[in-house]
Formats: sequence, C-alpha cells, structure tokens
Amino acid sequence: MTGLRLGALARLATLCTGTLALVLAQLVVQRAAPRRRGALPLRFHRLTCWCLGVRRQVRGSPPPAGTGALIVANHVSWLDIGVIGAERELAFVAKSEVGTWPVVGFLADLQRTVYIDRQRRGATAGVAEAMGARIAAGEEVVLFAEGTTGDGTRILPFRSSLIGAAHRAMGDEAADVTVYPLTITYTGRQNLPGGRDGRAALAWYGDTELWPHLKHVLDCGAIDVELTWGEPIVMGRATSRKEAARLAEASVRKARRQAITGRPEPPAVPKPRDPQ
Repeated sequence: MTGLRLGALARLATLCTGTLALVLAQLVVQRAAPRRRGALPLRFHRLTCWCLGVRRQVRGSPPPAGTGALIVANHVSWLDIGVIGAERELAFVAKSEVGTWPVVGFLADLQRTVYIDRQRRGATAGVAEAMGARIAAGEEVVLFAEGTTGDGTRILPFRSSLIGAAHRAMGDEAADVTVYPLTITYTGRQNLPGGRDGRAALAWYGDTELWPHLKHVLDCGAIDVELTWGEPIVMGRATSRKEAARLAEASVRKARRQAITGRPEPPAVPKPRDPQ
C-alpha cells in the first residue's frame, strides 16, 4: 500500500469491505433465488466505480431488457468490466486465464463469466454454445471483439469468429441475432479533457502490472468515461458475421472519434466514377 494517499486508502478499504459483504450475499442468493443473481454484481460494479472515482456518461439506446443480446465492445482496461457492469445485468466472455487469477477469478465465477481457452483448438465451439444458450434465454453477453486490450489510443480490428459462432450456436441458422455495438472512451480526469497520453495511461495492456495501474487509477481522483450504444445490427439471413463485425467496428470507431473530438464523423466523400 506504499505511496497511496489517505483518501485513496480509505476508498480502497471501502471497496474491499463492500466486496466482502456483497460476495457473501451473492453466495446466498445463488442458492435461494438464482433468478436474482444478476442484481448483486450490478451493485458491486457500481460500488467499484464509486470507490475508484469513475464517472459514467451514457449515450444511445441499450438493448431492451430481457430480449437477449450480443454486446460487442472495444477493450481498454480492467476498468471496462466495472464501467459496463455498472449499467446492466450481464455476463462477460473472458480468456480462461482470468478464471485462475486469485480473487478476480472467484469474482468472475460469481458473475457467470464465459471462459475461452485460446490455446486449445476447437475451444470456440464450446464458448459459442454457452453464449448462444445465454442469449436465447434472454441474457446479455459482452464480447470484447478485439480479442485483447488496446493502448487506449486506437481501436484494434474486430474478430468475427466468435460473433458468427455464437449465432450458429443458437441452433437455427435462419434465425437473426441482434448485435449491439458499445464504445468505451475514457475522455478525461477531474472534468478536464484527456489527451492521447492520458488515455494511454489508463489503458491496461501488454506487460502492465495490475497494482501499479490500480494505484494510478486511485491517484487520478476522478475519471470520466463515455459509453456509447450504436445502432443495433441484425446478423443472420441478410448480414454475415464478417459484415456484422465490420459494421460494429465502424460504429465503435465513429463513436470513439466523436467522444474524443466532440465532432461527428465527417460525411464520406463519394469516389469519382471511372470515365466511360
């Protein structure tokens, strides 16, 4: 805990105490009222955001509750989990290593995280089946379509494999699945706009260690983040998985640019026709 200010230590202590209380309550709820097991993770993520000083602003229209949805988002940091989880009752898709991490893996299990083993060939099918079952049951599943965290300054290409596999796992190739693009943009700190360096400092990627990064977040005092829901994309009979991934990526890029600059994406300039 060396180097943390008194206020940051108090907020961290509040988070630890609140987490313990919510975990105990969640263990009871899972047995006594499993249909309500999504409510306590929602409160946990809101507590996390409050203790870490994360202030959320939401734009656009989220999926209607209870209809089942595949949410496709960009990925910047471990903070993304709390930011999204504070808004909706949902589940995440994560790499299998997360399930083995101390404390974090236990919390992920309590939220019924869907794990994928990237080292094992054929793992996508099992993950897709789990995602498809959740969506068919009316749940919302979050897929970080870049496959990893970025550096906070750019969007990585979206991968279409899991998006399409989740559709096939629904059991009806002719059925449509609605994909909801979601953009996460860390816009500033302490009501001041953040530049490229500020966004990169909040990103958790590469070999960045968790504790120094958590300390940096606590030292920030207040972090502003914008969540932008894009127009839903109906994937299935008319739109392929690759096209759905392309449209979702384009939606996220556009929303991120607008969140950073405050200006909408300029209209596309039509290409000149080839001379006849």
